[in-house]
Amino acid sequence: MVAQELELKKRLLQECTKLLNTQIQAAKDAMDDAQESANEHQGAIEDKFESFREACQIQRDMYARQLDELITTMSVLKRINATKENKEVAFGAVVHTNLQNYFIGVSLGQLEMEGETYYAISGMSPVFKAMAGKAAGDTFEFRGQEYKIEQVF
Repeated sequence: MVAQELELKKRLLQECTKLLNTQIQAAKDAMDDAQESANEHQGAIEDKFESFREACQIQRDMYARQLDELITTMSVLKRINATKENKEVAFGAVVHTNLQNYFIGVSLGQLEMEGETYYAISGMSPVFKAMAGKAAGDTFEFRGQEYKIEQVF
């Protein structure tokens, strides 16, 4: 059974990596497009297009910040060891509760895997803080609801 669980963890990690890579590429493309737009309007009637160029630069800088955050998120994701079995809720764990399933790593929202829904959450999220350190059989409360941890790996 442990091999199956670790395989699932590995696939969740791969799915998160794929999602992040897509977001990173989209941010890079948007940044490049904004830079291209700014460059194309150089030399045209200067005053009129100066504010347009500035707007493009601001947009490019915004995408650059987004890209930077995504790269940082990816470095956090790369610290997860998919071959390590977790006995308690911690960074890198897969957690099954009576209400929802979680993959503790980075915040990427809902993932579908093997007909099950998992929520990729970060170690900074309030729901993680409510369940951190707990093991299978333990309960925790979050937003007025009681969760029972059925499995951790």
